[in-house]
Amino acid sequence: MNESVKPTKIENDVVVIMDYSLTVDGEVVDSSEEGGPIAFLQGRGNIIPGLERELAGMVIGESKSVTVLPADGYGEFEPENLVDVPRSEFPAEIPLEIGTEIQVAMDDGSEDTAIISDIKDDSIQLDFNHPLAGKTLDFQVTITDLRAPTDEELDHGHVHDDDLDEWDDDLDDEEFDEEEDEEDELK
Repeated sequence: MNESVKPTKIENDVVVIMDYSLTVDGEVVDSSEEGGPIAFLQGRGNIIPGLERELAGMVIGESKSVTVLPADGYGEFEPENLVDVPRSEFPAEIPLEIGTEIQVAMDDGSEDTAIISDIKDDSIQLDFNHPLAGKTLDFQVTITDLRAPTDEELDHGHVHDDDLDEWDDDLDDEEFDEEEDEEDELK
């Protein structure tokens, strides 16, 4: 795709910049409100499949509600992803509280995230399911911008954060200048 031609709609290999809110069972669990919009390369599996599929064809400024079932989101809850670890193998510095998220060294040397889901006298149950596994996800999305990817982004299959930061900085310059003026007035 030619970087000088601005895409007009979402299709594969277009960088999508979007605001979103994710609601599960009526509760907002994630939103771009605090962290700013997200950017991803459409068609490269950078976001969950059910959402990516529903965004195809959208244009800048368009908003949409999207419901994603577990199979097209973070998968079904898998009971085999619940693992009991002997309490004696648990590091003393980790707080033993249900809901604590921890990083676990795997046999192959990688790390995985688990959540303490149960505490027993002699063992701790770790849940390796994604926290949203088995959940129906309700998204509210607004497409804020589209752009052509760089050659490097196409090669790597994802958006580079520096590109989003630069884009985001352009949006925030005026707001930042106003905040600076307010700070100067307080001094």
